[in-house]
Amino acid sequence: MWTVPKPKYRTGLCAEGEIAVNIGGVRVVLFGEVLNRYPESRLAELLNCSTKNHEVISSLCDDFDPCRKEFYFDRDPDAFKCIIDVYYFGEIHIKPGICPICFIKEMEFWKIDQNVLDECCKSCLSEKEEELTEIANKVKVILEDLEVDECITRTQRCQRFLWRLMEKPGSSLPARIIAIASFLSVLVSAVVMCVGTIPELQVTDVEGKLVEHPILEGIETACMLWFTAEYFLRLASSPNKLHFALSFMNVIDFMAIMPFYVVLSLTYLGTTSMMELTNVQQAVQALRIMRIARIFKLARHSSGLQTLTYALKKSLKELGLLLMYMGVGIFVFSALAYTMEQSHPETLFRSIPHSFWWAIITMTTVGYGDIYPKTTLGKCNAAVSFLCGVIAIALPIHPIINNFVVFYNKQKVLETAAKHEVELMELKSGKDHIRIMFKNALKGCQAP
Repeated sequence: MWTVPKPKYRTGLCAEGEIAVNIGGVRVVLFGEVLNRYPESRLAELLNCSTKNHEVISSLCDDFDPCRKEFYFDRDPDAFKCIIDVYYFGEIHIKPGICPICFIKEMEFWKIDQNVLDECCKSCLSEKEEELTEIANKVKVILEDLEVDECITRTQRCQRFLWRLMEKPGSSLPARIIAIASFLSVLVSAVVMCVGTIPELQVTDVEGKLVEHPILEGIETACMLWFTAEYFLRLASSPNKLHFALSFMNVIDFMAIMPFYVVLSLTYLGTTSMMELTNVQQAVQALRIMRIARIFKLARHSSGLQTLTYALKKSLKELGLLLMYMGVGIFVFSALAYTMEQSHPETLFRSIPHSFWWAIITMTTVGYGDIYPKTTLGKCNAAVSFLCGVIAIALPIHPIINNFVVFYNKQKVLETAAKHEVELMELKSGKDHIRIMFKNALKGCQAP
């Protein structure tokens, strides 16, 4: 850190080797030797240029008083107070209340490199840039929904209409009705799958085996036909079919549909000798179990579930710590329990791997009671493992919940900001000019 006199906020003429700058009405006297530490900065160029070269001075400042040797700038004085710190301390810290994005523009104006920013300010800047990018992407989606291009063909118009109908519930009333119908179909399909396993509601086939009731089977078939039609309509109207097919949620949709048709082909189209094979019957049962993947289709219609998924992704570090704590505790307490219980003739701990199950259900406070300690030391070990398990589970929970709340509130703010941005653009310009402004803003957000 350099130890030199601080800048002076005073009136009057400048001494030799000093210059005065007036930033938004705030007059500051700066030392020349300090400004020369960054010779490529705007202030250093002003210090070193000749006062007679008015063209160069006019390009560097807004106005100039040659008698007082004072340069005038129509800039933010609060931001400038942070800027001049680099000449004295070699780094810049953005003060609270100053927008990081606007401050970067101030640094560019004063020709100060961004590498002098403090690390905490760099992280804050990256967060703001990510938020601006997300807002720009949301604005882009909104504008695409409002966009009407008269030059596209009739087929493209139909494809775009179908895409909005199937993917944009807020675009129209029919799209909202389709989204609600799809949501209800998932719920009905899940309920039918569960109810179909109740023995009292099953019927006996010609071979004497219990099978699903025909009515429930018909409801499931109707739901699957709806899922199939919905999937292929969305695929046909998708602008990027490869990206659509490889999307995680669409893979889940396909996995929810596929078992129905495989079971159907094996059951009704397969030969009798094939269905008598044990492996084929087991495959059919496994595919029927895969019907539970349908419940994950709800995530496509629920912003809350999507937020939970993103929050868990952000909390992978905390989840990893939780698994590490639990893994260490399970290994230690299961080994202790096995050692302490060996003195009892009727011990239930036959080996350390066998004791893992006891450690898991004890540390997670489940305690089924199928395996338990019988010695005094074993019971003390169980009490300590129980307390350690509660602490190990409780410690990472708060960061995970905090990530969920922060991400949920952030998404709400970004959606509101994107809508306000579109409304502001519509008020300032016509609808035709909106796309040009947005493209320029998006390029500015993506620029390094």
